[in-house]
Amino acid sequence: MIFKVEGDILLSKANAIVHGVEKNDPMNKCLALELNNKYPTMRTDFHRWCHQHNTKPGEAWLWTGPNNTHIVHLITQESLEINDHLHGKATLNNIRHALTALEKIIITEKFTSIALPRIATGVGDLEWDDVWPLIENSLGKLAIPVYVYVTYIAGKVADEPVV
Repeated sequence: MIFKVEGDILLSKANAIVHGVEKNDPMNKCLALELNNKYPTMRTDFHRWCHQHNTKPGEAWLWTGPNNTHIVHLITQESLEINDHLHGKATLNNIRHALTALEKIIITEKFTSIALPRIATGVGDLEWDDVWPLIENSLGKLAIPVYVYVTYIAGKVADEPVV
């Protein structure tokens, strides 16, 4: 069950927050920056995972932090690896594969809800009209609430319907 909501995803009550990144992402823009600021060890752990697992676009990685916080990193962007300040672009194929990996994490972890932004439409440079159908097709069949934050409003708690 997908619900489009407006508000601050960092205030979500969902079991996990999902966001799109690239391999070894510097996490210096958009939601990745906010998550990095809130959970400073997350980026270090993510980079360690990337180096240990020969990470490829289309994969997903779950980070569990303090107070049982869950952040799922979808590797949606191609990696530039030449400059920490530039970001690779996302592809629809990477998103498809990463959403499949996300489904497996949801089932394995028994999450009862997830929240995600308009993945790959900021730094990833894709159009929301192209990304949205992929999210609908992959996550719409899940029997848990999927909160898609279509509009970011800092400090506002979104109306996340409880099912």
